[in-house]
Formats: sequence, structure tokens, C-alpha cells
Amino acid sequence: MRVLGVDPGLVATGYGLVERVAGRWQVVACGTVRPQGKELGERLLELQRLFSPLFGQLCPQVVALEDLYSSYQHPRTAILMGHARGVVCLEAARAGLLVVSYSPSQVKRAVVGTGRATKTQVACMVATRLGPFSPTPDEHGWDALALAVCHLSRDGQRRLSWSTHDRTP
Repeated sequence: MRVLGVDPGLVATGYGLVERVAGRWQVVACGTVRPQGKELGERLLELQRLFSPLFGQLCPQVVALEDLYSSYQHPRTAILMGHARGVVCLEAARAGLLVVSYSPSQVKRAVVGTGRATKTQVACMVATRLGPFSPTPDEHGWDALALAVCHLSRDGQRRLSWSTHDRTP
């Protein structure tokens, strides 16, 4: 099973591909893309241009995304994140990939054991579960790897969209 975790954002989008081989999880690829465009449309187009070939190169079976969320003080964050998330969902659908979605607290519970874990605790547990790999990701890469680990540990129980083989939402 190859799962690509994606932490979507307009400034930085993290990705991490984790594969389960012989009962062990290993990191196949991890990184962060940073669109340079000044306008929203330019950034979205750049994300599309980066993720379209990435899906083909990495050959994931599932894409694990973070649910939209926002704090009461910053509702615009969810709207902006939704744009980047939409591009990833669209490109995954074009590639015929299943997309699943997890809330931040689901990811934290699956990786650390508590929904109130800090980013540092999540990164430490992901590193522990996946063992040594290089290069060391930034915070967006860690979040993406945590999404992949969450899916692998939960066996992908929550479906966001559909694959080309299964058209039921």
C-alpha cells in the first residue's frame, strides 16, 4: 500500500509518500512545494503543474488530505486552504486516485494517541514509526507524513471522494 499524505496550503504544501512493505512502513518521498506566484490563480496553477506529474512519478494508491478547519479568529484560513486542497483533489481525481480526509485531531490520535498533541509530538512519533530517512522534512512535510501514517494505521476508513472505479461518494 502506497499512501501520499498532503498538507495543502497556498504558501507551502507538504507531501509525503509512505509505503507498507512486509509489514514495515517506509518513506519513499517527502518534500514541500512553495508556489511563487503573487496572485491566487498563479499559485493554484503552479500547484497543479507541480502535483500533476508528482502523482504520476510517485504512483500512490491513496491520497490522504487534512480536513478543512479554521479557528474562530481566522476563518479566511480555511477558505484559502480550501483552494489548494481543491487543486490536489482535482489532480488526484484526474489520476484516478482515491482521496481520503482526516481531521487534525484524528491524525494526532492515530499518530500520538491523543487529539491534543503538539506538532513536535506528532513529528517525533512519525519519526519513531518510520525509522531513519533522509532528508529531514520541514513542518509541512512532517504533517504530510503524519497524514499518510494516520491512513495506514486506520486502514483508510473515512472516504472523502471517490476513485474512478467507485463513483459513490
